[in-house]
Amino acid sequence: MKVVAFNGSPREGGNTEHLIKAVFVPLEEAGVETELVRIGGTGLRGCIACMKCRERKDGKCAIKNDDLNDYVEKMRQADGILLGSPTYFTDVTAEMQALIDRAGFVTLGNGAQLRRKVGAAVVAVRRGGATHVFDTMNHFFQISQMIVPGSTYWNMGYGLGPGQVTADEEGMNNMRNLGETMAWLMKAIEGR
Repeated sequence: MKVVAFNGSPREGGNTEHLIKAVFVPLEEAGVETELVRIGGTGLRGCIACMKCRERKDGKCAIKNDDLNDYVEKMRQADGILLGSPTYFTDVTAEMQALIDRAGFVTLGNGAQLRRKVGAAVVAVRRGGATHVFDTMNHFFQISQMIVPGSTYWNMGYGLGPGQVTADEEGMNNMRNLGETMAWLMKAIEGR
C-alpha cells in the first residue's frame, strides 16, 4: 500500500511539510509506503479548459511543459492521496489549485480514476482561513468519488515560522490520528 502526499508550500522544511511528515509516521509504522512530492514553488500552471483530456481519453493533460502528468500517474498508483497546503489569503496555494483543477479534470474525464481511493487534507495556518483551505482540498476528494477519513478535529496545525507548527500539540496529535485512520481505512478497503 502507498500514500502519495502533495505539498503545496514553496517552503522546504516549512510547517506544511512538518504536518505531512507527522501523518506519515503512523502510516509507515503500519507498513504503508509514503512519498512526498513538493509542488509549491514549481510554477505548476492552471487548467486552460481546452478539454483535450476528455476528448482524447488518454489519461493525460494536454499541457506538457510541467510535471502534472507525472503527478496524476502517482495518484493513480497510490491507495491514498494526501494534499497539504499553507493558508494563502484564506485558500490553497496557486500550485495546489492547479493540481486540483487539472488532476481533477484528467482523472474524472477518463473514468473517475481516483474513485474509492482514500484522500485527506492537511492545512498549515498562522491564525485564520484554514477551514476554507481544508474545504477546497476536500472538495477535490469528494468530486473524485474518494473516501475521506475523519480524525479528532479538522486537520490543521497552527504556527508561523518554519517548524512552529510542531508546538501545536493538538494539531500534531490530530495528524497522528489521521495517519492511523488512513492506514486502517486503506487496509479495510483492501480486505485485510
